[in-house]
Amino acid sequence: MDPNPVLRKLGFAADDRVVILHADDVGMCQASLAAFADLVEFGLVSCGSVMVPCPWFPAVAEYCRRHPHVDLGVHLTLTSEWDGYRWGPISTRDPASGLIDEEGYFHRRSESVRERADPDAAQHELTMQVDRALAAGIDVTHLDTHMGAVADLKFTPAYLGLALARQLPALMLRLDEAGWRAQGLDGETAFLAAQFVVQLEAQGVPLLDRVAGLPLLVDPGDREAWARKELDSLPAGLTHFIIHPAQDTPELRAMTPSWRSRVADYQTFCSQSLRTYIQATGIQVIGYRVLRELMRSASHPGEEKI
Repeated sequence: MDPNPVLRKLGFAADDRVVILHADDVGMCQASLAAFADLVEFGLVSCGSVMVPCPWFPAVAEYCRRHPHVDLGVHLTLTSEWDGYRWGPISTRDPASGLIDEEGYFHRRSESVRERADPDAAQHELTMQVDRALAAGIDVTHLDTHMGAVADLKFTPAYLGLALARQLPALMLRLDEAGWRAQGLDGETAFLAAQFVVQLEAQGVPLLDRVAGLPLLVDPGDREAWARKELDSLPAGLTHFIIHPAQDTPELRAMTPSWRSRVADYQTFCSQSLRTYIQATGIQVIGYRVLRELMRSASHPGEEKI
């Protein structure tokens, strides 16, 4: 595809490497909020996204009211993946919605959501999550998705329609049909996804060239070395780079076997050595707020349909 038009609109060259350093799962637990607050103060991570159905959402909202400059989106959530720490929908408790498993929480896996969830119920849930964040005083800058649960034609129109209606950039790749096929989509789905891309860019919606990041592992290894390697490998364009930072707490250790990776993400992206390294590579770090303002400056009434 041609160079991402967002680069030119933001004053970058077509061969610049522009990266959104993004903290996922903010508000999932106390350790995630504490880590995000430290990372915001340190200034290397540019933005994050909050999980509205999770117990620490009210604390995230209070933090954002005290720090209105924070670049925070909504991590749209339709799954609850662990055994001892669960959460569920904020819009319904009706099993007929297909959003709830036999234990009364969100399904653990995205595949189960795609198989069982009613699309209208999912759309209502996603809308309520965004509206609750806005009502709580969060200046929402973007939308993305927990565990990729909305990355299916069953839910994607509602996801993108919500982003357009609220004039928020969404995590969406700008791929042509061949690119979507390379992502594993079948022919019909790849064709439709490519059409979405054309429509969204025509409406001035900022799209991403790629999504990258650090995987959640039981043993994170040398996290800073891994981060440097992944950042070095990024080509020109706009990249959404995912980390999952959290402070080391007993609660976090009890919740998830990936706690070491989450703590390592927090420590790595509070590292002056990594900041110096990124500056030396010439990587340009931006957040989603500038993309939101770019989108809103280009928007036209009545273009929320796709």
